Formats: sequence, C-alpha cells, structure tokens
Amino acid sequence: MPVADTSQHISGVAERYASSLFELALEEGAVPAVTADLDRFQAMLDDSGDLKRFISSPVFSAEEQVGAVQALATKAGFGAYFTNFLKVVAKNRRLFALPGMVKAFRIIAAQHRGEVSAEITSAHALTKAQENELKAALKGVTGKDVAIAVTVDPSILGGLIVKVGSRQIDTSLRTKLSTLKLALKEVG
Repeated sequence: MPVADTSQHISGVAERYASSLFELALEEGAVPAVTADLDRFQAMLDDSGDLKRFISSPVFSAEEQVGAVQALATKAGFGAYFTNFLKVVAKNRRLFALPGMVKAFRIIAAQHRGEVSAEITSAHALTKAQENELKAALKGVTGKDVAIAVTVDPSILGGLIVKVGSRQIDTSLRTKLSTLKLALKEVG
C-alpha cells in the first residue's frame, strides 16, 4: 500500500516508520493491538509535557532514549510489537518524529479499512453524539466511512476546523473574526 497518497502533511521519515509498523502488524494480525497501544501512547503524549520534551530533546543519548522508552512501555503495558517499535525508533534517534508516525499509522490503518481520516480541531471537547453526527456528515460528503481524530484547541474560540485529505474547512470563530478584521481595515 503506497503511503505517499495519504495527502496529509507528514514527514517522509514518519511515513516510512509507520508503514513498516503497519505492515508488520498486518502480517502478524496485530493491527488492533498496535492501534490500541498507539492510542494510549498518544494520550500519554497529550497529557505529559515531560514526555513531549523528552521525545523532542536531542540532549539524551540513544542508549538513554532506548532505556527510557523500554521503561515507559513496560509501565504502560504496551505489547511487544509497539515496544520493539519504540526501541528501534529511539535507537535510530527518531523519537522526535513519533507524533507524525502515530498520525501516519492511523491514516494507513484507516485506508486499509476503506475509511477516510479526518482531523477535527474544536474549541471544546466533543461529545460522542457530536462525534457521531460529524462522522455521519463527513460520510455523506466523502461517500466513505470516516475515522476522526479530535484535537481540542481553545484558541480557535468556537466552531471547528475539519481536515479531510487535502481539503480543509475552517469554521472557527478565530478565522471569522480575522476575516472581519481584515474587511473592516479595507473599509476604513
């Protein structure tokens, strides 16, 4: 499965690693387990500023990074495939690309299931009902099932930013206010 047609903005390094992980997981029938580990890792990353700093810091040696991700994986109870993946990424000093790898893996997995991936940015957390309604609306537009990844960003003030493939729909209050501000400057 070619990864280049994901049409999402992800680095080549992240795509290659994610593609390798997905192919291994697919061969071993471990895609659901690896996906669950990836989701838990992403949640840990979202919740921990220290973890974000650790994966982006060039200060730590490869050995220190491998040891740290091994300890993290053991404590989190990650499966063998994801744990080994983290260790390889750390050994190759590519931890900085992990967020992109997670995103690329999700896109590849969604494509494999015949789904389209959508990134949703909201000012507030969405309820399950809102997520389901959004999925249904996007399915109506794309004609395919939609896997969504929701990010909360209070700076957009309200509304949503929806990215599906190379298309983006920005109905955020921040963008509307910026547009209004520009329009008022042109008038005055």
